[in-house]
Amino acid sequence: MKTHESLPNRQSGVMLLEALISILIFSIGILAIIGLLAASVKNAGDAKYRSDASLLTTELFAEMETSNRTQATLQTNFQTGGAGYNTWLPYVYTRLPGVSGVPANQPVVTIVPNNATATPSSQVTITLYWNAPSEAPQAHQFVAVADVI
Repeated sequence: MKTHESLPNRQSGVMLLEALISILIFSIGILAIIGLLAASVKNAGDAKYRSDASLLTTELFAEMETSNRTQATLQTNFQTGGAGYNTWLPYVYTRLPGVSGVPANQPVVTIVPNNATATPSSQVTITLYWNAPSEAPQAHQFVAVADVI
């Protein structure tokens, strides 16, 4: 009768190899999850900055609505460089990263007459730029347009 005593010798080390392969697959899975977590944190930060930019533009539009809304007054006070613009600018510096000290990232406010409506109004465009840490200038942009009547 034949004996199969040599069979276990042929498979020696197979269990160790299987364990190493399973550890490798598990490690790749964990690294993928860590990469997804890093991307999620970055996207959450980007969403926060977009939300802050939206809030900042809404605040400036509200200031315009509560002021004298004539074309000349709006341009004098709120267009880039005006008194209302300069009052609002420090809030932009504190809420959006990479704006202060970067000339290319300065907010731009333009006010032009809007003659397309029956009531005289001004079309206001506010453009905000920012960059998160370790990003190039003007990496992000938010544009808001509204009619101030």
